[in-house]
Amino acid sequence: MGMFRLYNFQQVLRIVKRPLERTVGLKNYLHVHNLVRTMSQGRSGSKPPGRPRPSASLIVVNPRNEVLLVHRNPNAGSFAKAHVFPGGNYDSTQDDSLIVTAVRETFEETGLLLVSSRKGTLPNDHVLDEARDAIHSRKLLLKDFLTQHELDIDERFLLPITQWVTPPTVPRRFHTQFYVVFLNAAGSIGFSSGDKEERLPTPDKSQEVIAARFVHPSAAIQEFKARKIALFPPQFYLLTTLSDILQGLNNTPDQRASVEELSRGPFGRMIINPRALPKDDQGRTTLTYEGDETRNGSPGRRHRSVITFTSGGLAANIDLQRNFDIFNEIEEHTFAQNAKL
Repeated sequence: MGMFRLYNFQQVLRIVKRPLERTVGLKNYLHVHNLVRTMSQGRSGSKPPGRPRPSASLIVVNPRNEVLLVHRNPNAGSFAKAHVFPGGNYDSTQDDSLIVTAVRETFEETGLLLVSSRKGTLPNDHVLDEARDAIHSRKLLLKDFLTQHELDIDERFLLPITQWVTPPTVPRRFHTQFYVVFLNAAGSIGFSSGDKEERLPTPDKSQEVIAARFVHPSAAIQEFKARKIALFPPQFYLLTTLSDILQGLNNTPDQRASVEELSRGPFGRMIINPRALPKDDQGRTTLTYEGDETRNGSPGRRHRSVITFTSGGLAANIDLQRNFDIFNEIEEHTFAQNAKL
Protein backbone atom coordinates (compact mmCIF):
# COMPACT_ATOMS: atom_id res chain seq x y z
CA MET A 1 0.00 0.00 0.00
CA GLY A 2 1.33 3.49 -0.84
CA MET A 3 2.26 6.06 1.75
CA PHE A 4 -0.13 8.96 2.44
CA ARG A 5 0.83 12.35 3.83
CA LEU A 6 -1.49 14.86 5.50
CA TYR A 7 -1.16 18.47 4.48
CA ASN A 8 -2.42 21.56 6.27
CA PHE A 9 -4.30 24.39 4.60
CA GLN A 10 -1.25 26.57 3.82
CA GLN A 11 0.70 23.60 2.41
CA VAL A 12 -2.16 22.75 0.06
CA LEU A 13 -2.28 26.32 -1.20
CA ARG A 14 1.47 26.31 -1.91
CA ILE A 15 1.17 23.02 -3.81
CA VAL A 16 -1.72 24.13 -6.05
CA LYS A 17 -0.82 27.80 -6.41
CA ARG A 18 1.34 27.71 -9.56
CA PRO A 19 -0.74 25.35 -11.73
CA LEU A 20 -3.95 27.08 -10.61
CA GLU A 21 -2.55 30.50 -11.48
CA ARG A 22 -1.64 29.24 -14.96
CA THR A 23 -5.04 27.61 -15.49
CA VAL A 24 -7.50 30.29 -14.32
CA GLY A 25 -5.36 33.43 -14.14
CA LEU A 26 -4.08 35.33 -11.13
CA LYS A 27 -7.27 37.26 -10.36
CA ASN A 28 -9.46 34.16 -10.41
CA TYR A 29 -6.81 32.26 -8.45
CA LEU A 30 -7.00 34.91 -5.75
CA HIS A 31 -10.79 34.56 -5.73
CA VAL A 32 -10.49 30.80 -5.18
CA HIS A 33 -7.76 31.38 -2.57
CA ASN A 34 -10.00 33.75 -0.61
CA LEU A 35 -12.97 31.41 -0.90
CA VAL A 36 -11.01 28.42 0.43
CA ARG A 37 -9.49 30.54 3.18
CA THR A 38 -12.93 31.83 4.17
CA MET A 39 -14.29 28.28 4.32
CA SER A 40 -11.33 27.23 6.47
CA GLN A 41 -11.90 30.13 8.86
CA GLY A 42 -15.61 29.35 8.95
CA ARG A 43 -14.90 25.79 10.07
CA SER A 44 -12.52 26.85 12.80
CA GLY A 45 -14.58 29.83 13.87
CA SER A 46 -11.39 31.90 14.17
CA LYS A 47 -12.75 34.94 12.34
CA PRO A 48 -16.26 36.43 12.66
CA PRO A 49 -18.11 37.54 9.50
CA GLY A 50 -17.50 41.09 8.35
CA ARG A 51 -20.09 43.78 9.01
CA PRO A 52 -22.12 44.55 5.86
CA ARG A 53 -21.54 48.03 4.45
CA PRO A 54 -24.68 50.11 3.81
CA SER A 55 -25.17 50.63 0.09
CA ALA A 56 -27.83 51.50 -2.46
CA SER A 57 -28.59 50.49 -6.04
CA LEU A 58 -31.01 52.06 -8.50
CA ILE A 59 -33.11 50.36 -11.18
CA VAL A 60 -33.83 53.06 -13.76
CA VAL A 61 -36.71 52.27 -16.15
CA ASN A 62 -37.15 54.34 -19.31
CA PRO A 63 -40.39 54.82 -21.29
CA ARG A 64 -39.62 51.71 -23.39
CA ASN A 65 -39.53 49.48 -20.29
CA GLU A 66 -35.76 49.15 -20.57
CA VAL A 67 -33.60 49.19 -17.44
CA LEU A 68 -30.20 50.76 -17.05
CA LEU A 69 -27.36 48.23 -16.58
CA VAL A 70 -23.68 48.94 -16.14
CA HIS A 71 -20.90 46.52 -17.05
CA ARG A 72 -18.41 46.44 -14.18
CA ASN A 73 -14.71 46.85 -14.82
CA PRO A 74 -12.94 43.44 -14.76
CA ASN A 75 -10.46 45.03 -12.33
CA ALA A 76 -13.14 46.38 -9.99
CA GLY A 77 -12.91 45.34 -6.35
CA SER A 78 -16.51 44.13 -6.26
CA PHE A 79 -18.76 42.51 -8.88
CA ALA A 80 -15.95 42.47 -11.46
CA LYS A 81 -17.12 41.71 -15.04
CA ALA A 82 -20.79 41.52 -14.02
CA HIS A 83 -23.74 43.53 -15.32
CA VAL A 84 -25.43 45.27 -12.40
CA PHE A 85 -27.70 48.20 -11.66
CA PRO A 86 -25.75 51.38 -10.90
CA GLY A 87 -25.04 51.88 -7.22
CA GLY A 88 -22.45 51.82 -4.49
CA ASN A 89 -21.59 52.40 -0.85
CA TYR A 90 -23.13 55.01 1.40
CA ASP A 91 -20.75 57.94 1.95
CA SER A 92 -21.47 59.93 5.11
CA THR A 93 -19.63 62.95 3.67
CA GLN A 94 -21.60 62.98 0.43
CA ASP A 95 -24.95 61.42 1.28
CA ASP A 96 -27.78 62.47 3.57
CA SER A 97 -29.65 59.23 2.88
CA LEU A 98 -29.46 56.02 0.87
CA ILE A 99 -31.65 57.64 -1.77
CA VAL A 100 -28.93 60.24 -2.28
CA THR A 101 -26.38 57.41 -2.45
CA ALA A 102 -28.38 55.77 -5.25
CA VAL A 103 -28.71 59.03 -7.21
CA ARG A 104 -25.06 60.02 -6.73
CA GLU A 105 -23.68 56.62 -7.71
CA THR A 106 -25.92 56.50 -10.79
CA PHE A 107 -24.62 59.91 -11.84
CA GLU A 108 -20.98 58.92 -11.24
CA GLU A 109 -21.27 55.62 -13.09
CA THR A 110 -23.49 56.59 -16.03
CA GLY A 111 -23.77 60.38 -16.27
CA LEU A 112 -27.53 60.22 -15.70
CA LEU A 113 -28.65 62.67 -12.98
CA LEU A 114 -32.15 62.25 -11.53
CA VAL A 115 -33.10 65.78 -10.54
CA SER A 116 -35.56 68.53 -11.36
CA SER A 117 -34.85 72.27 -11.63
CA ARG A 118 -36.44 74.92 -9.44
CA LYS A 119 -35.68 77.63 -12.01
CA GLY A 120 -36.67 75.68 -15.11
CA THR A 121 -33.20 75.46 -16.67
CA LEU A 122 -30.73 72.60 -16.45
CA PRO A 123 -26.91 72.56 -16.65
CA ASN A 124 -25.47 71.75 -20.06
CA ASP A 125 -23.52 68.60 -20.89
CA HIS A 126 -20.12 70.22 -20.31
CA VAL A 127 -21.08 71.39 -16.83
CA LEU A 128 -22.52 67.97 -16.01
CA ASP A 129 -19.40 66.12 -17.17
CA GLU A 130 -17.12 68.36 -15.12
CA ALA A 131 -19.33 67.93 -12.06
CA ARG A 132 -19.48 64.18 -12.55
CA ASP A 133 -15.69 63.86 -12.55
CA ALA A 134 -15.32 66.20 -9.56
CA ILE A 135 -17.95 64.36 -7.51
CA HIS A 136 -16.45 60.98 -8.36
CA SER A 137 -12.99 62.17 -7.25
CA ARG A 138 -14.46 63.73 -4.07
CA LYS A 139 -13.42 67.24 -5.11
CA LEU A 140 -17.06 68.35 -5.12
CA LEU A 141 -20.07 67.34 -3.03
CA LEU A 142 -23.23 66.45 -4.93
CA LYS A 143 -25.34 68.50 -2.53
CA ASP A 144 -23.20 71.60 -3.21
CA PHE A 145 -23.60 71.12 -6.97
CA LEU A 146 -27.37 70.75 -6.58
CA THR A 147 -27.58 73.88 -4.42
CA GLN A 148 -25.48 75.92 -6.84
CA HIS A 149 -27.72 75.04 -9.79
CA GLU A 150 -31.04 74.99 -7.85
CA LEU A 151 -31.66 71.32 -8.49
CA ASP A 152 -33.66 68.88 -6.36
CA ILE A 153 -33.75 65.10 -6.09
CA ASP A 154 -37.37 63.93 -6.35
CA GLU A 155 -37.12 61.35 -3.57
CA ARG A 156 -40.80 60.41 -3.75
CA PHE A 157 -40.22 58.79 -7.15
CA LEU A 158 -37.56 56.36 -5.91
CA LEU A 159 -39.47 53.27 -4.82
CA PRO A 160 -37.80 50.81 -2.40
CA ILE A 161 -37.87 47.28 -3.79
CA THR A 162 -36.13 44.81 -1.42
CA GLN A 163 -32.89 44.82 0.56
CA TRP A 164 -30.16 42.22 0.09
CA VAL A 165 -27.45 41.25 2.59
CA THR A 166 -24.28 39.47 1.43
CA PRO A 167 -23.86 36.04 3.10
CA PRO A 168 -21.52 35.94 6.12
CA THR A 169 -19.13 33.56 4.33
CA VAL A 170 -18.14 36.30 1.85
CA PRO A 171 -15.25 38.56 2.96
CA ARG A 172 -16.65 41.81 1.47
CA ARG A 173 -20.23 42.20 2.56
CA PHE A 174 -22.94 44.72 1.65
CA HIS A 175 -26.42 45.53 2.90
CA THR A 176 -27.99 46.99 -0.23
CA GLN A 177 -31.25 48.87 -0.51
CA PHE A 178 -32.59 48.59 -4.06
CA TYR A 179 -34.83 51.27 -5.54
CA VAL A 180 -36.72 51.52 -8.82
CA VAL A 181 -37.50 54.78 -10.62
CA PHE A 182 -39.44 55.52 -13.82
CA LEU A 183 -37.94 58.21 -16.05
CA ASN A 184 -41.32 59.27 -17.34
CA ALA A 185 -42.33 60.13 -13.77
CA ALA A 186 -39.16 61.55 -12.19
CA GLY A 187 -37.12 64.51 -13.36
CA SER A 188 -33.79 63.72 -15.02
CA ILE A 189 -30.99 65.27 -17.02
CA GLY A 190 -29.91 63.38 -20.08
CA PHE A 191 -33.20 62.37 -21.70
CA SER A 192 -35.96 64.08 -23.67
CA SER A 193 -39.59 64.00 -22.62
CA GLY A 194 -40.36 61.67 -25.54
CA ASP A 195 -38.93 58.35 -26.53
CA LYS A 196 -35.66 59.62 -28.04
CA GLU A 197 -32.62 59.77 -25.80
CA GLU A 198 -30.83 63.08 -26.31
CA ARG A 199 -27.80 62.04 -24.31
CA LEU A 200 -26.99 58.36 -23.89
CA PRO A 201 -25.57 57.16 -20.58
CA THR A 202 -21.82 56.90 -20.92
CA PRO A 203 -19.17 54.85 -19.12
CA ASP A 204 -17.11 56.72 -16.52
CA LYS A 205 -13.70 56.44 -18.23
CA SER A 206 -13.36 52.81 -17.04
CA GLN A 207 -12.93 53.81 -13.40
CA GLU A 208 -15.72 51.55 -12.20
CA VAL A 209 -17.71 50.55 -15.26
CA ILE A 210 -16.74 49.95 -18.87
CA ALA A 211 -20.19 50.28 -20.44
CA ALA A 212 -23.68 51.48 -19.63
CA ARG A 213 -26.86 50.82 -21.58
CA PHE A 214 -30.62 50.40 -21.41
CA VAL A 215 -31.96 46.92 -22.08
CA HIS A 216 -35.35 45.30 -21.52
CA PRO A 217 -35.37 42.98 -18.46
CA SER A 218 -36.40 39.96 -20.52
CA ALA A 219 -33.65 40.66 -23.07
CA ALA A 220 -31.06 40.93 -20.27
CA ILE A 221 -32.19 37.56 -18.91
CA GLN A 222 -31.88 35.98 -22.36
CA GLU A 223 -28.38 37.43 -22.77
CA PHE A 224 -27.44 35.93 -19.41
CA LYS A 225 -28.81 32.52 -20.38
CA ALA A 226 -26.80 32.72 -23.62
CA ARG A 227 -23.74 33.56 -21.48
CA LYS A 228 -23.29 36.92 -23.19
CA ILE A 229 -23.40 38.80 -19.87
CA ALA A 230 -22.86 37.89 -16.22
CA LEU A 231 -25.45 38.53 -13.52
CA PHE A 232 -25.44 37.98 -9.77
CA PRO A 233 -28.44 36.44 -7.96
CA PRO A 234 -29.96 39.74 -6.69
CA GLN A 235 -29.90 41.31 -10.15
CA PHE A 236 -31.31 38.15 -11.75
CA TYR A 237 -34.05 38.00 -9.10
CA LEU A 238 -35.13 41.62 -9.65
CA LEU A 239 -34.85 41.49 -13.44
CA THR A 240 -37.04 38.37 -13.45
CA THR A 241 -39.58 40.08 -11.19
CA LEU A 242 -39.73 43.19 -13.39
CA SER A 243 -39.85 41.24 -16.66
CA ASP A 244 -43.16 39.72 -15.54
CA ILE A 245 -44.61 43.22 -15.08
CA LEU A 246 -42.90 45.40 -17.69
CA GLN A 247 -44.09 43.52 -20.74
CA GLY A 248 -43.90 45.19 -24.11
CA LEU A 249 -41.90 48.23 -25.18
CA ASN A 250 -44.26 50.92 -23.95
CA ASN A 251 -44.41 51.74 -20.25
CA THR A 252 -47.99 52.11 -19.05
CA PRO A 253 -49.66 53.63 -15.97
CA ASP A 254 -50.90 50.16 -14.98
CA GLN A 255 -47.38 48.77 -15.05
CA ARG A 256 -46.07 51.64 -12.91
CA ALA A 257 -48.97 51.13 -10.52
CA SER A 258 -48.08 47.42 -10.18
CA VAL A 259 -44.47 48.23 -9.31
CA GLU A 260 -45.63 50.88 -6.84
CA GLU A 261 -47.91 48.30 -5.24
CA LEU A 262 -44.97 45.92 -4.88
CA SER A 263 -42.88 48.68 -3.33
CA ARG A 264 -45.54 49.67 -0.79
CA GLY A 265 -46.35 46.07 0.16
CA PRO A 266 -44.42 43.26 1.87
CA PHE A 267 -42.29 42.63 -1.23
CA GLY A 268 -40.76 46.10 -1.10
CA ARG A 269 -39.88 45.60 2.57
CA MET A 270 -38.25 42.19 2.15
CA ILE A 271 -34.76 41.87 3.61
CA ILE A 272 -33.14 38.91 1.90
CA ASN A 273 -30.23 37.06 3.54
CA PRO A 274 -29.19 34.27 1.11
CA ARG A 275 -28.00 31.05 2.75
CA ALA A 276 -26.41 28.14 0.88
CA LEU A 277 -27.46 24.50 1.10
CA PRO A 278 -24.91 21.73 0.42
CA LYS A 279 -24.16 21.31 -3.28
CA ASP A 280 -26.33 18.82 -5.14
CA ASP A 281 -25.06 15.84 -7.15
CA GLN A 282 -24.61 18.12 -10.19
CA GLY A 283 -22.36 20.50 -8.28
CA ARG A 284 -24.99 23.24 -8.14
CA THR A 285 -25.36 25.63 -5.21
CA THR A 286 -28.80 26.36 -3.79
CA LEU A 287 -29.24 29.76 -2.17
CA THR A 288 -32.33 29.85 0.02
CA TYR A 289 -34.16 33.05 0.87
CA GLU A 290 -36.44 33.95 3.74
CA GLY A 291 -39.84 32.31 3.32
CA ASP A 292 -38.45 29.15 1.76
CA GLU A 293 -39.61 25.97 3.49
CA THR A 294 -36.08 25.62 4.88
CA ARG A 295 -36.23 29.20 6.20
CA ASN A 296 -39.42 29.19 8.30
CA GLY A 297 -41.75 29.14 5.30
CA SER A 298 -44.76 26.85 4.95
CA PRO A 299 -44.15 23.24 3.83
CA GLY A 300 -43.60 23.11 0.08
CA ARG A 301 -42.83 26.82 -0.14
CA ARG A 302 -40.00 27.57 -2.56
CA HIS A 303 -38.01 30.80 -2.34
CA ARG A 304 -34.54 29.99 -3.64
CA SER A 305 -32.12 30.09 -6.53
CA VAL A 306 -30.28 27.02 -7.85
CA ILE A 307 -26.99 28.24 -9.30
CA THR A 308 -24.16 26.81 -11.35
CA PHE A 309 -21.00 28.81 -10.66
CA THR A 310 -17.96 29.08 -12.92
CA SER A 311 -14.45 28.51 -11.59
CA GLY A 312 -14.09 32.29 -11.45
CA GLY A 313 -17.02 32.68 -9.09
CA LEU A 314 -19.55 34.04 -11.61
CA ALA A 315 -22.97 32.46 -12.07
CA ALA A 316 -23.24 30.49 -15.30
CA ASN A 317 -26.89 29.59 -14.75
CA ILE A 318 -29.56 30.63 -12.24
CA ASP A 319 -32.90 28.88 -11.73
CA LEU A 320 -35.15 31.10 -9.60
CA GLN A 321 -37.74 29.00 -7.78
CA ARG A 322 -40.54 31.10 -6.28
CA ASN A 323 -43.93 29.38 -6.10
CA PHE A 324 -46.01 32.08 -4.44
CA ASP A 325 -47.72 35.31 -5.49
CA ILE A 326 -45.42 38.20 -4.61
CA PHE A 327 -48.39 40.57 -4.35
CA ASN A 328 -50.61 38.56 -2.00
CA GLU A 329 -48.84 35.48 -0.60
CA ILE A 330 -45.65 36.69 1.08
CA GLU A 331 -45.30 35.29 4.60
CA GLU A 332 -44.08 38.43 6.34
CA HIS A 333 -43.24 36.72 9.62
CA THR A 334 -40.34 34.94 7.91
CA PHE A 335 -38.54 38.19 7.09
CA ALA A 336 -36.51 40.44 9.42
CA GLN A 337 -38.44 43.62 10.02
CA ASN A 338 -36.05 45.87 11.90
CA ALA A 339 -32.72 45.57 10.16
CA LYS A 340 -30.99 48.96 9.99
CA LEU A 341 -28.87 50.24 7.14
